[in-house]
Amino acid sequence: MHCGAQELDADIYVNDKDKLDLGELRLTFLHTPGHTKGCMCIRVNNEMFTGDTLFAGSIGRTDLYSGDYKQIEKSLRKLAKYEDNVNIYPGHGPSSTLGIEKMSNPYM
Repeated sequence: MHCGAQELDADIYVNDKDKLDLGELRLTFLHTPGHTKGCMCIRVNNEMFTGDTLFAGSIGRTDLYSGDYKQIEKSLRKLAKYEDNVNIYPGHGPSSTLGIEKMSNPYM
């Protein structure tokens, strides 16, 4: 059995610092290129989903298509401006906080 690829279009597109309300939750989108040119982190209250931009103790690869180490460095500086008590949930591995990453992650 062959599963064909189905192309879908987004209902909405977001840009850096855009906000989207979902019920009582407000999502804030942060453009964080580096792993890929379109990477984004999403903040909800005191939680941040960092995808492949920031991991506990590491960062996403920049050697793949549209990856750029200088861009991810800039993105990490952007994330470092947020409060230390923000919980992060990377795309891979354990969760952490921005404060822990600022203190112990060599890339931050």
